[in-house]
Amino acid sequence: MVTYKILLDTRRPKTDGTYPVQIRITFNRQSSTSNTGVFITSDAWSKDHSKVLPVHPNAQLLNKKITEAYLKVQKTVLEIDNNFSFDELKDRLNDNYKATKVITTRLFADYAQQLIDELIASNKAGNALVYQVAVKRFNNFTNNTKLRFTDINYALLESYKRRLMKDGVRQNTISNYFRTLRAIYNKAVKAKLVDKSHYPFLDIPIKTERTTKRALNAVSLQKFFKHDVKPNSPRWHAHNYFTISFCLIGASFIDLAYLTNENIKNGRIIYRRRKTGQQLTIKLHPKAQEILSYYKRANEKYLLPILPPDIIEDGMRAKYIIMQAIKQTNKHLKNIATDCGVNDEVTTYVARHSWATTAKRLGYSIELISEALGHEHGNKITNIYLDAFDQDIIDAANNRIIQLLE
Repeated sequence: MVTYKILLDTRRPKTDGTYPVQIRITFNRQSSTSNTGVFITSDAWSKDHSKVLPVHPNAQLLNKKITEAYLKVQKTVLEIDNNFSFDELKDRLNDNYKATKVITTRLFADYAQQLIDELIASNKAGNALVYQVAVKRFNNFTNNTKLRFTDINYALLESYKRRLMKDGVRQNTISNYFRTLRAIYNKAVKAKLVDKSHYPFLDIPIKTERTTKRALNAVSLQKFFKHDVKPNSPRWHAHNYFTISFCLIGASFIDLAYLTNENIKNGRIIYRRRKTGQQLTIKLHPKAQEILSYYKRANEKYLLPILPPDIIEDGMRAKYIIMQAIKQTNKHLKNIATDCGVNDEVTTYVARHSWATTAKRLGYSIELISEALGHEHGNKITNIYLDAFDQDIIDAANNRIIQLLE
């Protein structure tokens, strides 16, 4: 913590008998001083109130000057923030100190961590983890805890990209890392921590690749759903999660984890997607009802026993539990696929892709599939003029898709 005190330095008087008024700055039990430019005699100074006494003919003017100097020191210390040092303070207080130097003093790692902490405090665990992973990878590459924003230039970013490619990192993951770094830099520009003239991303293309379709065909889906799994085993639970996701039109694992009794109304599951906020209403198929009935007493709050009832929703602990659950579920889904002769990759996300692909192969329109999944069909302009599909049509489509696999 930095503290300040205005005082009259009476150790060495000037030839005219006056002493300098100074601001003493203390940090970690060490002190330094900054001159205010005011010199007065000791009899015109109030030690108790740290100001020039009214007996001095220019008391009001001098006190104003002292206050301005004090506020300048205080403001400069706040700008330095966590990287405070007396040398840095003196440099900034120097009249010749350039504004371009001021904005280079904030360290990238410190500011990135500040953003991560703010996301965690706001229970935005998903974004916080994305930032954490991207920042950690970049920091490991630079191996420079004192890296400033102005040190991040085209050459450094290109070198980082080549390293990621050499390490076998997928293009979409590289794009995600770079989008995160760019977002942090943009926030730093808005916070006046670095001037936009230093912006290094203008010549750095951030490309993504179209991902391979992760969907099972009808034959593989039938094999998977009809495969016998030992009841109450970890594989059995994984099979249930995949099945109910498919029955709920590819509901994501995180959305499944947060479903409660309040989401069931008149034989339907009504919920908002965690990712987009889009509200979905899905008629409960008997197979989904069967699974939910089994888990009815397994949790005091949630429909599925993934999260503890006292969890802080969207917090870091909740995010960690869900990620671990997805990891374990995917491991068991892989083993089930091997046992039943399905050669394609099976993960929690495959249920969503498989539902959409099955619907398309049955002849349903892209618009209907998009609405069922909670996507916006068409573009933002034409979508305004399109009526929503009758819910009965989507219910019938979902029922047909599920029955095809029984």
